Amino acid sequence: MLKILRTVPGARPNARTVMSEANPNQARVVVAGAGLLGNSVAYHLADNGWSNVLVLDQSKVGSGTSHFGSGTIGLFKPTPERNIVMESLKLYQKLHEQGHDIGLRRCGSLNLAQTHDRVIALQRRAAYILPTGMQCELVDSDTAKKLHPFLNTDDLQGAVYVPDDCIADPAAVVQVLASEAMRKGVKYFEGCQVKYINTKNERVHSVETDVGTITCEYFVNCSGMWARELGLKSKPPVRVPAYPAQHYYALTPSLSLPTDDDNLLPCIRDFDSNLYARQYDQSLLIGWFEKDAKPAFEETKDIPKAWQDHLQEDHGHCAALWEKAVDRLPVLRDLNMPAVRNSPDNFTPDGRLIFGESAEVKNYFVACGMNGNPLQGSGGVGKALAEWIISGTPTIDMLPFNVQRFLDLHNNRQYLQQRIREVVGRQYAILYPNQSEYKFSRKLRCSPLYSVLEARGAVFGTKMGYERALYFDADYRRGDPLPTLPDGSFYKPKFFQFMEKEYQACAQHVGIIDISSFSKIEIKPGIQTDTVSGENAVLNYLQYMCANDVNIGVGHIVHTGMLNERGGYENDCMLIRQTEDSYFMISPSSQQTRIYEWMSRNLPTDASVQLNDVTSMYTVINVVGPKSTLLMSELSNSDVRLAPFSYRKLNIGYASDVMIMSFTHTGMPGYCLYVPSEYALHVYDRLITRGRDYGARDVGTLTQRFLRIDKFIPFWGDELTSMATPFEAGVFYSVRLDISQLKKKENFIGRQALERQKRDGLCKRLVLFHVEDIDIDKDVWPWGGEPLYRNNEFCGTVTSAGYGFASEKLVCLGYISRPEGNTVRTITTEFIMDKDAVYHIDIAGKRFRLTQHIHPKAAMASAIERQDLSKSYRPTVLKEKKQQQS
Repeated sequence: MLKILRTVPGARPNARTVMSEANPNQARVVVAGAGLLGNSVAYHLADNGWSNVLVLDQSKVGSGTSHFGSGTIGLFKPTPERNIVMESLKLYQKLHEQGHDIGLRRCGSLNLAQTHDRVIALQRRAAYILPTGMQCELVDSDTAKKLHPFLNTDDLQGAVYVPDDCIADPAAVVQVLASEAMRKGVKYFEGCQVKYINTKNERVHSVETDVGTITCEYFVNCSGMWARELGLKSKPPVRVPAYPAQHYYALTPSLSLPTDDDNLLPCIRDFDSNLYARQYDQSLLIGWFEKDAKPAFEETKDIPKAWQDHLQEDHGHCAALWEKAVDRLPVLRDLNMPAVRNSPDNFTPDGRLIFGESAEVKNYFVACGMNGNPLQGSGGVGKALAEWIISGTPTIDMLPFNVQRFLDLHNNRQYLQQRIREVVGRQYAILYPNQSEYKFSRKLRCSPLYSVLEARGAVFGTKMGYERALYFDADYRRGDPLPTLPDGSFYKPKFFQFMEKEYQACAQHVGIIDISSFSKIEIKPGIQTDTVSGENAVLNYLQYMCANDVNIGVGHIVHTGMLNERGGYENDCMLIRQTEDSYFMISPSSQQTRIYEWMSRNLPTDASVQLNDVTSMYTVINVVGPKSTLLMSELSNSDVRLAPFSYRKLNIGYASDVMIMSFTHTGMPGYCLYVPSEYALHVYDRLITRGRDYGARDVGTLTQRFLRIDKFIPFWGDELTSMATPFEAGVFYSVRLDISQLKKKENFIGRQALERQKRDGLCKRLVLFHVEDIDIDKDVWPWGGEPLYRNNEFCGTVTSAGYGFASEKLVCLGYISRPEGNTVRTITTEFIMDKDAVYHIDIAGKRFRLTQHIHPKAAMASAIERQDLSKSYRPTVLKEKKQQQS
């Protein structure tokens, strides 16, 4: 019989209280896992009046690893993570002010730098944190020593002091959240194991446990180390790519440290030694995020319920970790090495937590994978998840953590065990923008061109598990060791000279880019197509989903967004109309799972429309440059002077049915070839072989990224997010509120929000900036996240940055708004382009002047590009040569 825990007034948080013998058979929400995350979700649901909530735990409240965390609450983080931690700290402060003893204390932190690059990394982060009002200060080693007298500072080049960082007791927080949730009506059941989640019409229906079945509307998987395995127990199974790594920490004997608030030692984060340390009563607690971590439970088939009995000891591994601590804190030298404790924690393939509604089952939510510190994120994650369940969306941007960013391959146990070996250490590593690639769990998703490109000097990175050539080492020769990505840099990339050559090919000749990782979905009539009424179900569906008018001619292409009710982006895509009632959709690589789910959930209920993910069926080759028309004409023996945004099927060499499209994702002239994958090697070989006479060369995706930034093309995840609208991004042409003066476009998702913006004006706007007076060979480059200032007032943040080869300037894109405190909130072109407005960017603590520009995205089809595409047709290279000779 299940035990129901209820709160007794005045009881301590960990007091076990009155029990009931009644078995539940119904709830609105069932939460699996009574750790920090599960209790936070339950608390926030109840706090918003949702009391019909059941929390199940296979053991007891807080019996997992939640209460073993470091107890640190660090605010010195990238913006998405910091927003979550801020929400957590607000919750813990509220509980503290209500009189709950959760050990919340303000102690500050020191973030140490042993290297010059680490100093830059800290300066960059401090630069974009300071405008938020959060205090942080770059200090020298002498000041660091004063703040923490036990530190060895001989090898330090600096540190950042954050005075508002805190510590708390995770075990106490677990119990207080459970106690408060119960007080608000939530029921807790200990010793209850979830066996299966039943679905009906791909929606949560009920939860089977070892003592009975519970009917519910929503299910929340907060089961920590067991979340992945629990995700498999439904039909269809839910992917939860998280796996526990062994996480080591040690508690010293008493060092007689003062425990009053005024003398509490700041937390230490020694990133370059992969360790942290905090005061714990009169002792020091020390933990590690080592570079070569150890997966937990490799010897067991499943994650054991009695997990503490299955942890392996490794004295050699721990001794090496302890030595690093002794070097940083010499006070430990006179101590015997204390027992090093092993408390596994869940890590994810990309080192970011997992959050949100699953792609596979509606109303099935997931929150797990806290990557070593569940305390600091649980409050914010629980609040955001409760908001999503209650109102359909969280109030803060959680897109980087969405569970739908993964594919099935990420949920493979062997893949996870290998990947987390380096994910743990990357929590403290310097992640150089566009230059920090994973080493483990690679070469899984490869285009048919992978081996050929590798042999031609490609240096690869990954996107959605897909191997993509970042750039090509032009110095590589067959027989040499394969080129590898050099050590990262915040300055000019060490491979910049190769990117220059790639740009020259795109600007003057032909550049060939493998972009096969892009998501591809067919939208076609379903099995219940209505052929009597004459209604075009596919067209009606896409008109509802898309902000632009997709009723284009067969053979034409339209660029559009799919929006949410706020008018923000859920997808940015190209739609190719192949027949009257079928379309081919191209979306960013990272959207493969997420957009398929979004579109599936909005399909007509009468099965009149069907979707088909064909991502792996096509190899995509971008052929970019002013001579691309000549090359493609020769290879196809056809006139390929297509109208802008149109497509045809052509034969390329011996390959048939190659879709050739008149856009390149770069704003430059050329074509995208969608090649059936069995023909990919042949088509590529023809392009390279015949392309030699046109100056063709391989080009990587980093050069393509710089090209799109220079052409002011916003991209998904950087500029186009669920919190940004097409009007704010400046892509006005991708929205059609009216098809003509007499006819409105059919209602589409987000229309009302866009109509309000059109009526009331915008509060932010995407702007292109050129960085002036910067030495590209000596100064740190902008890479994204840098703060923007207008007349010395903070006004926005850089979303993406690169080098503009044509302008020979560093280029940034970023949203700007009016400074805080301004009574007028709307932003206009006049405000942005005001001749008296002076803009600056802060790059790692140094400011540079900016020149602002506003262009519509339609500039990608500029007059110059149209002129290139309309040059007279010359079918062969031979004729071109004869003309040159004459």
